[in-house]
Amino acid sequence: MQVKFWGVRGSTPTPQAENMRYGGNTSCVEVRVGQRIYILDCGTGFRLLGQRLAGERGHNPLFAHVFVTHFHWDHIQGMPFFAPLYDKPDNCFIFHSSSRTRCLRQVLEEQMASPYFPVDMREMKARRDFHDIEEGRVAFDDAVTIQAMWLNHPQGCLGFRIECKDGVLVYATDNEPGDQVFDKNVRKLAEGASILIYDAQYLPEEYQARKRGWGHSHWREAVNVVMESGAKELVLFHHDPDHSDECIDRIVEQARNYYPRVRAAAEGMEISL
Repeated sequence: MQVKFWGVRGSTPTPQAENMRYGGNTSCVEVRVGQRIYILDCGTGFRLLGQRLAGERGHNPLFAHVFVTHFHWDHIQGMPFFAPLYDKPDNCFIFHSSSRTRCLRQVLEEQMASPYFPVDMREMKARRDFHDIEEGRVAFDDAVTIQAMWLNHPQGCLGFRIECKDGVLVYATDNEPGDQVFDKNVRKLAEGASILIYDAQYLPEEYQARKRGWGHSHWREAVNVVMESGAKELVLFHHDPDHSDECIDRIVEQARNYYPRVRAAAEGMEISL
């Protein structure tokens, strides 16, 4: 299993000098198991991934499963800019998301409708299939099992556990602590994982002072989750737009005082399992 981060920022892109080391693009993570491609979220990092895939595959068709945790802007805003969707009809992308609030096809159509975007979905030549998912486990391609569970976030958010012979990756972004059911969910999802990618948008003091109810977590809770779930390594994710590279450095340093195997997600960072 190969994991690569294309977008790690939360809420809104931050293309500013003080954020360049960790990156300013919003959520997108690529997972490869052999030749199979699984994509987690479609923030602005999705555009960069599309450029890479188009250049890598050349004239060969692309096939990938795309999992969308929820429909807030920072998780879907890269979709209209994903070049392989426009390239050729033998490209195929299978989108997986919950239709609890509305279906992803409708969300994408509305996102590209006038007056918000200059072209509509008719310009996309690639095959696009949309599958509804809820909590549970599904086998993919005889090589991977993916489990989905609900997290604590306004309008809902799915967390994903990807299991293969190489190890277990858990992607649990946009989760707020403090609800007994959801706190149990995220620990169950992360149980024994090789890598836990977890929401650490706020500082603990920011969360306590003014961010309760906004749907996000902080590095101290991230450490609690990794330690209580038995996950082996923690990757802090969904960095706040106002947190500079230096701020994230300090967060990692503080977190490592409690648990040694912690790092912060950065654009271009790769992990092999």
